[in-house]
Amino acid sequence: MPHHGNEEEHSEPVSFRDNRKIDPETGKVRGQEQQQDAGAGNPDPEPSAGTGQEPAPAEDPDGGVDALAQAEAILNEAGGGEEIPAASTDVEAELRNDLLRLQAEYVNYRKRVERDRDVARDMAVIGVLNSLMPVLDDIDAARQHGDLADGPFAAISTKLENALKTYGLSRIDETGVEFDPNIHEALIQQPSAEVQFDSVSQILRTGYKKGDRVLRAAQVIVAVPE
Repeated sequence: MPHHGNEEEHSEPVSFRDNRKIDPETGKVRGQEQQQDAGAGNPDPEPSAGTGQEPAPAEDPDGGVDALAQAEAILNEAGGGEEIPAASTDVEAELRNDLLRLQAEYVNYRKRVERDRDVARDMAVIGVLNSLMPVLDDIDAARQHGDLADGPFAAISTKLENALKTYGLSRIDETGVEFDPNIHEALIQQPSAEVQFDSVSQILRTGYKKGDRVLRAAQVIVAVPE
């Protein structure tokens, strides 16, 4: 094939890189000498990140481990020291005080619940008794007219009154006693030479109370001294 021109004028110098890992002159792995030289300057290199190796515990100038490690070792080994029982006693005393406080709160809670339950029960009973007072007034009116001398109606009224007594209902119908504005309602006052203080001479309408609580005051005629 014919060549045009001078080949030497168009040729370029050829360069190449020796990528062989072993040096043909020394027979050693290339780069090993640099690593050894670097290792000679730093005899105790720190482990690289991601190797999973943890550095050794730091030592103080005297050659021992750091203060934190010493404290942990002392606490782990001091099973019968003086500070541990003292701390345990303080915790036990605090827990005991908390337990006593919780017990006192629970006792107060139970008392409050029982008291509220008793109040609710009494209010329910009082509501029933108040609803039956008109019936009791009719029974009293029938008794005053002689309609309850005998017969089945008399027996029924007696049973009803006895049943209501079991719930604490009592009558306010005494005469000859001193007038008490807490349980008596004076409708009429009559001067009398036979009394020395205001007294109940007649019951116009019977009053009722449950225990010490007045449900309805008795309407009365009061005899006053002349």
